[in-house]
Amino acid sequence: MSDVQLTFIPKFEQSERIKTLEARNRELGTNGMRQYGTYGDHRCWLNIGPFPRMDDLPSRRQGYRMSSEQWGEDYEFMLDNTEAHIYPCETIVGEIYWELGLLRPCGSSGWKQAPNADEIAEKVRLSTELGGHPTAYGHTCPDVEIVLKEGYDHILSRIRRSLKKYTDLKNERRAHYLRGLEHVCLGCIRYIERYAALAERLAAETDDAAERARFEKIAACCRNIAHAAPATFYEAVQTIQFAILFDRAVGHGNGYGRMDLYLYDFYRRDMDAGRLTRREAREYIAEMYMKLRGQFFSFGGRLEDGSDATNEMSYVALEAYDLIGDYNNLGVMWHSDIDPDYYAYACDVLARHGESIPVLINWDIMYDSLLRCGVPESEAWKVVYSGCQWYCLPGQEWCGHDTSLINVVKAMDRALDRAAADGVSDFETLYRYYEEELHVTMRAFQEAEAAIDRVRGESQPEMYTSMISHGPIERGLDMTAPRGVDNQNTSLNIFGIPNVADSFTAINRLVFEQKKYTLAEVVAACRSNWENNEIMRQRFLSQPKYGNGLDEADNMYVRVCDSMQEIAEGYVNQRGGQPMRPSLFAFMSHLESRDKIGATPDGRHAGDVLAHGINPQAGASKKGLIPMANSAASADMRKFQGGSIQVDIQPRFFDGKENRYAYIRDFSSAFFKNGGMQINLHILDLKKLEDAMEHPEKPEYQDLVVRITGYCARFITMSREYQQEFVSRINYSSMN
Repeated sequence: MSDVQLTFIPKFEQSERIKTLEARNRELGTNGMRQYGTYGDHRCWLNIGPFPRMDDLPSRRQGYRMSSEQWGEDYEFMLDNTEAHIYPCETIVGEIYWELGLLRPCGSSGWKQAPNADEIAEKVRLSTELGGHPTAYGHTCPDVEIVLKEGYDHILSRIRRSLKKYTDLKNERRAHYLRGLEHVCLGCIRYIERYAALAERLAAETDDAAERARFEKIAACCRNIAHAAPATFYEAVQTIQFAILFDRAVGHGNGYGRMDLYLYDFYRRDMDAGRLTRREAREYIAEMYMKLRGQFFSFGGRLEDGSDATNEMSYVALEAYDLIGDYNNLGVMWHSDIDPDYYAYACDVLARHGESIPVLINWDIMYDSLLRCGVPESEAWKVVYSGCQWYCLPGQEWCGHDTSLINVVKAMDRALDRAAADGVSDFETLYRYYEEELHVTMRAFQEAEAAIDRVRGESQPEMYTSMISHGPIERGLDMTAPRGVDNQNTSLNIFGIPNVADSFTAINRLVFEQKKYTLAEVVAACRSNWENNEIMRQRFLSQPKYGNGLDEADNMYVRVCDSMQEIAEGYVNQRGGQPMRPSLFAFMSHLESRDKIGATPDGRHAGDVLAHGINPQAGASKKGLIPMANSAASADMRKFQGGSIQVDIQPRFFDGKENRYAYIRDFSSAFFKNGGMQINLHILDLKKLEDAMEHPEKPEYQDLVVRITGYCARFITMSREYQQEFVSRINYSSMN
C-alpha cells in the first residue's frame, strides 16, 4: 500500500438509512455548521444562528449575578427555547445549537464578574507571567449510569428532598444551589418531552406506514425517558445521547465512561427476548456517534475482581465506529489480560481506518496511578479514559482537566539567567536553581487557582454534570466547589519537558563537561535567537536528544519529569486540600505559545513549535519509532495524570506486509508492558495531507480525519496554521 487510505474498507454493510445519515453528517462537518474556530469540527453543537431570545435570558433581563441559581435559570431557559427537530431517517434524536458559556453576559469565565475580580485577575496575570496558567475546566466524567438507572423524575425527587432539608436547616447557600439544580432538571425533562410531542405530531401527519412507525417509536421512547429509567437498549442509547447533549450544552466536552458496561445488560435482555438484533444495536450506536463530537467513551478495562471487563457490547460499540468511519474519541483500555481477539479487532479497526481511532490506553497504569493517590481498590477499578489523555472516576472526581498548565521552559529560562549572573560552575547548582524556579511558578499558580476556586462553584458551575455525579445533590454543592465530590486533585498540563530535558543535556555536556561555552554565552545566544551563532547552535542541536532511546538524554528527561511531579504534588488546592497532579501533555500550547517563548538551548529557534507533550521535539527523533517509544516509556507514568505519544506512520511502512493490525497490536502491547500510557496512532501520507491543504474541495479529502492532540477533526476544517503544524510532525516509515 503506497497511499493513504482515504476510504476505509468496510467490514459491515451500511443500510440505506445509515448511508443517508452519514451523508448529512459529512455535510454538517464540511459546510461550517460544526466548525469551531481553528480547531476544526470537533464540537457537537450545530451553528444555526443566534439564540432567538438572547435579551430574555434571565441573566440578561435581570442583570448578571454570580449565582448558581441564576445559572440554572439560564440553562433551563436555553433548553426551553431550543426547538426540537427530527431529521429524515433518524431514530436517535436531539441536537444542541448553543452553548451556555456563549450566551451568558459573563461568557465562560464567570469569575471575571466576581466582586474581587481585579484581585483574581492580578493573581492570574502573575501566574501566567511565571509560566502557570490556571484556566481549566472540562474532561471530567459524570456517571451516566445514574440516569440510566434512576431516570429524571427520581433525580428530581432527590433534588427536592435535599432542597427541603437545607431549607429547613436554614442553609441558604446550599438551598440556593439546589434551586438552580431543580431548574436544570426540569429543563431537561421538558426538552425530551418536546421531542415526544413532535414525534407524535409527525406520526399523525404522515400517510407512510414506515415513517409512522419510526415516529411512534421515537415518541414512545421519549415519553418514557423524559421521566423514567430506560427500559430497552434503544431507550438506553437515546438516554445517553440526551445526557451528553445536556452536558455539552455547558460549553465543553467530558468523558462519558464505559459504554460497554453501561449498555450490556440492556443489550443482553433485549437480545434474549428477541427484541433486538446485533445489527440494530450497532446502528443505534453508530447513529449516536454521528451526532456527537469531542466525546470520550471507553471500552475494555477490568472488573472489580480484576478480571477482563470485555463483553459482547465492547465489540458492538467498536463495530458501530467500524460501520461508519468518521470519528469520535473512542478509547480501548488495554491491560495484560485483555481478550486477545478483542484487542486484535481494535488494532484492526485502527489499521483499516488509519484515523487514530480507537485511542489505545494502558488501564493497568491508570489503575495503579489512582491507587498511588490513595483511591481504594473498591473504587479505582472504575477508572476510565475521560478526555485527550486524562482519566478519572465517573461521577466521583473533578480535576479541572484540559488547559491548566505549567510552562517549564519559563522556569528554565529564569534559572539560566540567575545561574549565568552568579557564575555557576556546575550542573547540579544550575538544576537546583531550576527546581527553585519551579517552586516560584507553582506558588503563583496555587494562589491564582485558589482565588478562582473560591468563586468557581457560583461563577462557573457544572450543574448537569454534577446532577449525574455522586455527592452534589446530597451535599447541595456543585462538583466544582470544595467537597462537591470526593476526589478533587488539580490536574496540570506540563508543557515543554522534552525541550528542557534536551537543553539541560546539551548544557551539561558543552558547558560543564567540555567547557566549550559559558552559561553567559548560552543565555546571550538564546536571547539573540542564535544570531551570528549558527555553529554554536548546530553543536547544541547535535547533542543527545530525548526520543532516540539514548540513556543520557532519557535519564535527563526522567529527572525533569520527576522534579515536576514531586514539586507539584507538594502543593494543594482550595477544593479540599488535595494535591496538584501533573500530566505529561499539552493541549495546543506547543503551537499557541511559540511566539511567546524565545530560543532554547536545545538548538531551537524562537518562534519554532515546541515539543508536543512527551513527543520529541520536531526533528529530534532520528532513530525511529521503537527508540522513541522506549524513551517515552522511561518515565514512571503511574506518577502522572496521563501522557500520550503521537505516532504518525507513513503508509509505505506496510508495503508488502499482511495483517497490518498485527504490527500495531505487537508494538502497542510492547509499549504498554514497558510502562507506556497512551498511543494516538495515524496512518497518513504527507503528500496527500499537503495536497488537501491546497485542494480541500476534492471529494477524497472530505472524510480525512486526524487527531490533533487529544481530539479529532476533519483535516480540511482546521485552520491553515494548525494544518501546517500537523504535517510538520515526525512521520515514521518503519518501526526501527
